[in-house]
Amino acid sequence: MGLLSPAERLRQARIELQDRGIASPDLLAPEIRQSWDRCLEAGLEPHRSPELIYAAGTQLEEARERHETTRRLALAEMHNLYHQISGSNFMIALGDPGGMVLDTITDDTFRTTADAKNIRAGGLWGELHQGTNALGLAASLRAPVTVHGPEHFFTTYGGLTCNAAPIFGPTGEIAAVLDASSDCRSRQRHTMALVKMSVRQIENGLFREAHRDHLVLIFHTRAEYLRTLSAGLLAVDGEGRVLAANRQAQFFLQGLPASPGHHFAELFRTGFHRFLDEGHRRERVRLEDHEGSSYVVAIDNLRHACPIHARKDRGTPDRQVGFIAEDPAVKAALRQVSGAAARAVPILIRGATGTGKELMARHAHAASGRTGAFVPVNCAALPESLVEAELFGYADGAFTGARRGGARGLVIEADGGTLFLDEIGDMPLPVQGSLLRLLDDWTVRPVGGGARRKVDLQLVAATNVDLGEAVGAGRFRADLFYRLNTVEVELPPLAGRSDFDAIARRLLREIDPGCAIADAALAALAGRTWPGNIRELRGVLTRLAIAVGDQGVIDTCHVDPPRAAPAPASSTLERAVIDRVVATWEQTGGNVAETARRLGVTRNTVYKKLRQR
Repeated sequence: MGLLSPAERLRQARIELQDRGIASPDLLAPEIRQSWDRCLEAGLEPHRSPELIYAAGTQLEEARERHETTRRLALAEMHNLYHQISGSNFMIALGDPGGMVLDTITDDTFRTTADAKNIRAGGLWGELHQGTNALGLAASLRAPVTVHGPEHFFTTYGGLTCNAAPIFGPTGEIAAVLDASSDCRSRQRHTMALVKMSVRQIENGLFREAHRDHLVLIFHTRAEYLRTLSAGLLAVDGEGRVLAANRQAQFFLQGLPASPGHHFAELFRTGFHRFLDEGHRRERVRLEDHEGSSYVVAIDNLRHACPIHARKDRGTPDRQVGFIAEDPAVKAALRQVSGAAARAVPILIRGATGTGKELMARHAHAASGRTGAFVPVNCAALPESLVEAELFGYADGAFTGARRGGARGLVIEADGGTLFLDEIGDMPLPVQGSLLRLLDDWTVRPVGGGARRKVDLQLVAATNVDLGEAVGAGRFRADLFYRLNTVEVELPPLAGRSDFDAIARRLLREIDPGCAIADAALAALAGRTWPGNIRELRGVLTRLAIAVGDQGVIDTCHVDPPRAAPAPASSTLERAVIDRVVATWEQTGGNVAETARRLGVTRNTVYKKLRQR
């Protein structure tokens, strides 16, 4: 038996099932063999066509109502999954925990097949109804499973390959099962991975829905993965008691008491209320657990779930902002922005690249007391032909390549919160007109039609160009400029600020809490011109912290290292290229994509030059 290929073993198992009513254990995967055994014990016959049983219409509607939240989240993911595998002869089905099909989405090439006609809403696909099948088996095993061709108990389903995974609710119960089925000839190795990703997205949505009135900590060991499926989710109440943890959070915190009823203090070294205070001041917080692992953490529902902390911060604008503000000019800007946000009037922030315009915008959002989202938009990064659609949304079929069902748009996403339009000076003139109409009546109409919708948001714009000069040159509408600058503040460049030392020390604590900087080294840094401002300073301090390593103190020898011998003439040009890439990278705060865009090169080139520095 051991010399047989998987296909040959499966053929042999089918022969034994037909001739002897049993299959040798070593011919099948354990979960398939055990499922066949259960089917035989239930009196099912593999070569007889199974009876197709469908729930009554009222039963189906009742089941849909019971699982309304799961269905709403799942249907969105089913459409995403469909677009990933469409054209591959597929069907996607959502089943309840008992195996009743609630919804299906079918590829055009699969819709006309007999199998597709059998798998429809209301169908009962539990193991004892339809034999070994992925949808029923995944619920039984409480684990993802693939049932390929002849692994199905009934011969009639031998042409199908099915991949299914259970969707778990926040308390560990099975909420539903997601299945992707195709004919065997269209079998694709990556399908199960896509199904699992969709399931995790649905589970995270269920977690957030269940805890929308609680604090939800989103955390990961690496900042770039914070808003991905690999982030942990931990729900706690306003006193720090653990309410729930998703599977990824349990993985990160294994060995620690992360189950309901335990306390935040049993998991992390930072005090709970100190953690909340940090969360009110900045978008992301660092935490270290009692096993020594370090995480980057964002907090959802903070101001809604902890109104006491929100009120405590309201009267102290310096505490709301995530950067040092000891310079008199910056303090004055903070007071102006706080007053404007309290009155919900538009705010225009001016300043060179890297001076902290987005942080000031986030301060405006915090000072406004709004509970909606802070939605940042880089006007320069949006394709000119799509700016209006991205901002105001679009109807189904509004243009070629539009997402099926349309899109809400960033203005709607910011309803109840703050819309931050960065680099507003690069907004195309036609879109400026649409933005002016928004400021006139605060209503939005999607591109391609649809009803207008009223929005309530705080608008903050920022630019590093002279909009007055742009108006004179005809690049910016004068009427829009005068509406945006109801309150206008300007952030000074880093080289002109009186609180350079405090800024540098604060940044270094965020970068590496164990690293210090000598006063002489700080003075050497303060003497530089800093064309990239705070963003450039962060990049330089990051590089210096890495350079000193375990020494833990940045000194003048690190800031101004001994100069190497003059490079040969042949390498001078290459050195100049590397220096320019490094300088631009530091100015962008270590943003590789932005560095590549500014220099007009690929990201791979940027990575290569950074490795050569």
